[in-house]
Amino acid sequence: MGDLIVLRHGETEWSQSGQHTGRTDIPLTHRGEEAAKALAPLLHHRHIVATFTSPARRAVTTAAFAGLSNAQPDADLWEWDYGGYEGLTTPQIQETRPHWYLWRDGVIPGDAQHPGETIEQVAQRTDRVLARVAPLLPTGDVALVAHGHVLRVLTARYLQLDPVGGRLFRLDTGTISTLGTEHDLPVITSWNVPPPR
Repeated sequence: MGDLIVLRHGETEWSQSGQHTGRTDIPLTHRGEEAAKALAPLLHHRHIVATFTSPARRAVTTAAFAGLSNAQPDADLWEWDYGGYEGLTTPQIQETRPHWYLWRDGVIPGDAQHPGETIEQVAQRTDRVLARVAPLLPTGDVALVAHGHVLRVLTARYLQLDPVGGRLFRLDTGTISTLGTEHDLPVITSWNVPPPR
């Protein structure tokens, strides 16, 4: 059985500043590109049978720099749609909603481009991704290149936890994690591993 390899895209200006970046399609910073390139040695020895990315430029570029060829965009790997909180930092949101916490309080509706999603809607998308990759894992590893919150929800669902369990899995930009099995049960085999320096 192969592993599910989870890569969070490299740094962007908004991830660096702590702005919620759902559907806004911004590029990697130079440092983000370099981190993505540095992930390649961690992947070259793996038997990767398929790679799926968020359609966002930051994820597609990360996959390419990491040496993951033939990546297929998957709309279900888009980041959580933050609705009216798109582009805002947590302190900015807390100016009007003191003690706001995404995993507990969710988002407010935004404009037509950012209508917002509930955590349950994000989980439905990640469940579809997991259902699609499950038949591939007996033949080798599958790589998923996407975003922090959606990959944390996906990890919770892989581990058969409620979606809010994703809050337990900090995931930094430009990192690699692996999900596998032990005694036929889902486990984390590595988490939030930065590229070698």
